[in-house]
Amino acid sequence: MSFDIEHMATLARLRLSADEKERLSDQLGTVLEYIEKLKELNTDDVEPTAHVLGLSNVFREDEPAQTPLAVHNPISDSPAHDKGHYEVPQVL
Repeated sequence: MSFDIEHMATLARLRLSADEKERLSDQLGTVLEYIEKLKELNTDDVEPTAHVLGLSNVFREDEPAQTPLAVHNPISDSPAHDKGHYEVPQVL
């Protein structure tokens, strides 16, 4: 099992001490044993779900507004403009 820990540490770009490798090896072994127990369960009559809670979309329906927003021309608000362009001081 230590080879698997070293390989995973390399993939995760982790440097582990010998104590950490031993501790993680024991923990990974415990997790894998639990997964094996879960594999023994009969799930034939269980529907697959994406989430354990029956969540539904809580947003309102997207409906068009009664009147469209007016298009605003920001150039008309500028202090200096000409023919649809901003006028700025010349920079040399």
